[in-house]
Amino acid sequence: MKLLLLGLTMLFFTQSAIATTYYVDAKNGKDKNEGTSAKHAFKTLKKINRLNLKAGDKVLLANGSVFYGNIELENIAGRKNKWIEISNYQSKDDKSDALPIIDAKGYFNGILIKNSSFIKVTNLEVTANAGGVDEAKVNKNTMRCGILVLSDQVGEYENITIDHVKVRDVFLMDEGFKRGKKETFTPNGTQGYGWGIRALNKVKDSGFKNLSITNCEISNVAHTGIKVNGKSLSIKNLVIANNKVIEVGGPGIQMSGINDGHIHHNIVNKSGSNNDTRKWGRGSGLWTWGCDGVLIERNEFRNANGPADSAGCHIDFNCSNVIVQYNISENNAGGFCEILGNNYNCAYRYNVSINDGYRVKKKGVASQEGKIFWLSGFNGKGRQRKGPYNSYFYNNTIYVKSDILVKIAVDRASKGVLIANNIFYFEGESKQVLGDQYKPEEEGEVLVENIVFKNNLYLKKENWPVESPIADSQPEFGNPEFKNKNGNLPTDFMPTNSALVKNKGIEIEKIPGDKKGLYIGEKVEKDILGNPIKDAPDLGAIEMK
Repeated sequence: MKLLLLGLTMLFFTQSAIATTYYVDAKNGKDKNEGTSAKHAFKTLKKINRLNLKAGDKVLLANGSVFYGNIELENIAGRKNKWIEISNYQSKDDKSDALPIIDAKGYFNGILIKNSSFIKVTNLEVTANAGGVDEAKVNKNTMRCGILVLSDQVGEYENITIDHVKVRDVFLMDEGFKRGKKETFTPNGTQGYGWGIRALNKVKDSGFKNLSITNCEISNVAHTGIKVNGKSLSIKNLVIANNKVIEVGGPGIQMSGINDGHIHHNIVNKSGSNNDTRKWGRGSGLWTWGCDGVLIERNEFRNANGPADSAGCHIDFNCSNVIVQYNISENNAGGFCEILGNNYNCAYRYNVSINDGYRVKKKGVASQEGKIFWLSGFNGKGRQRKGPYNSYFYNNTIYVKSDILVKIAVDRASKGVLIANNIFYFEGESKQVLGDQYKPEEEGEVLVENIVFKNNLYLKKENWPVESPIADSQPEFGNPEFKNKNGNLPTDFMPTNSALVKNKGIEIEKIPGDKKGLYIGEKVEKDILGNPIKDAPDLGAIEMK
């Protein structure tokens, strides 16, 4: 009897450890099927939501199928080497390479991952264009997401990967809905919106660890393309890489509460789009808030639109150790460099900026000037201006064509500023403006201290406005003779005038009074193109050969 019981026990644990693969085929499946083979696939997503998925289980959707509804994964967990996966397969009857589509019109989320760990979603397409909403009950917390990763229970939820997923056409409101004229001027909108991929930690003592969003394409959504928000640095080890975010109504990528993030090789184009009346119509290519240790590199930020903010990449307030390097920033209405208040030890280095900051305040609906360089002490509405502290800005190449008035703002509360080895190529005029985040900075005594501002190359003496509270102590003047100043690639802005540029940079050291410096160091081994930096650095973002 003991042997029989032992055998039954071993059989039970062996069977319970066996992972199951479920198949769903909208064309050929039937919900009465067992779903454990392609031949006997389920038909609808409702069957998936009724499963009790266990570690190692997979749900595979047939290529070429369109599934109406959504997938909800709640309070489930895989394990190391036994993740729960949602992905695709190619059925024998359909040789289509088209990804399976989840059409979540009328549902709040195409895919919901709630209070769960070790989840991987790959090779799917999600859309959710309006439907199923009582507009009278909509408020700023009402949202529709292509994919929502949510924690609303205490705990640390780890290892969630979203890879090779397309999210498009996500709107809460029906087509034809028009937003109020003041909606774009609110901090993040006061009405319900559609979002692309969103991760949200809603409660204290909860968070995410090892969250990865890679190789995805997000397009035509009402608000932000990729948005990751946590409380008090509760999201650890975030990777957002190799994504394309195109024509979204809000920012391309936005994050808060991140502790250790790597944001790289993303393409963001036309953030803040207003080509649909349901869109917000304002947004930087990327911005951070309340983050620590975030490296933003090798991204493209182009054509950001909006009456305020809408820079290529900006560092909002309450951040530490955010480094923006090796990026291309082009034609962004709000500007290139924007570092707000209560930020510590942040940097822009080895970036190329092309025709950024063209917006003119009060022209059209613009409430802020576009600025090529902005240090702002703003750290919350109604609060006294504070910082930013120890801001590093070096070896950037900045080109602005003649028909753009270059605007620069340096808040008099800034403390610790390094500006060196940059190329400022401004064909037109420039001027100093006041910072204008909600309420413009008041004029008064300049309080900026611990300044290292030297060894930058300017096309002409007028490039840095004389009324600025800080000035270059050792400027250089002349034409670096870019390879193609009318281009939009980093290689177009390779200097050819070696006498002005080659080996003319200074070694970057910590700002006086700054004991920490940059969290990955001030010294850079390579330029934006990957060329090694030998001897003294060249001026600008590209080393001459």
